[in-house]
Amino acid sequence: MECPDPQPILELLEAPCPTIGQPRPEVGLRAGAGRVDIARVDGASAIVACVASSPLQLLAPSPRGRCAWIISASHGGGLLAGDEVSLEVDVGAGAVALLSTQAGTKIYRSRGEVASQGLSARVGAGALLAALPHPVSCFSGARFRQEQRFELARGASLLWLDALVAGRIARGERWAFDEYRSRIEVAIDGRTVLADALRLVPGEGPPIVARLPGVELLATVVALGPAVASAARELLERVAASPAERDAGVLAAASPLRDGLLLRVASRSVEAGLAFLRQRLAFVEAVTGADPFARTP
Repeated sequence: MECPDPQPILELLEAPCPTIGQPRPEVGLRAGAGRVDIARVDGASAIVACVASSPLQLLAPSPRGRCAWIISASHGGGLLAGDEVSLEVDVGAGAVALLSTQAGTKIYRSRGEVASQGLSARVGAGALLAALPHPVSCFSGARFRQEQRFELARGASLLWLDALVAGRIARGERWAFDEYRSRIEVAIDGRTVLADALRLVPGEGPPIVARLPGVELLATVVALGPAVASAARELLERVAASPAERDAGVLAAASPLRDGLLLRVASRSVEAGLAFLRQRLAFVEAVTGADPFARTP
């Protein structure tokens, strides 16, 4: 299906953003690129622009309301070697946006080319962006790189989750990919306040399996800004009050940030790790009005 031309705001809000296939030439998007703009319109958060190019797909189960909810997906539920997917998101002042995925992102085997994914987001004053995708799963032989940058105005808020599964565990794959690199940067009022990276490449140091014995899921959460500051303080206190046990099924460590926190999670099972994240991030529904962890939007 082709993406429609830009429409007046009220007309656009009558229907969700469609599943989008190849762009029309005048759209000018390269393959795998997309853009979503969310603004505060008549007291509600609304999607005012939504366009994407295959293999990236964008769905909008809630284009207008307390929060605007956008779901990103890809044909086949994953990325092939050489795929380059990038999404630009602009959340206007006072708006609330929830960005999630339809399912976990599979990264298929590569013969050398890298699959890449990028997210660039701007969040206006008093706005909130919750970016809570399902985990990435890199298959045996996969090569994947991810870059994400968030530019927050003063008074803006961000809730971000990034999770990585060890692979197709049921088939005996554990950390069998050829390359995984992920980097996030967060800037507030033009000043970088957080830069964090994870690099897992076989041959660089001990085997990944040896470095992560028994671990099936890794996750990082960033919560910043006034909209999530109270929940971040509570979460920080809960993690601090739970002493780490060597044989625990889920290990968590939290570091305080100004008006927020950085949370790292390692789990011995995917199910236990996801359950832990859902429990610790249950406040999302209170601050956005939507539950991104529900099976159906």
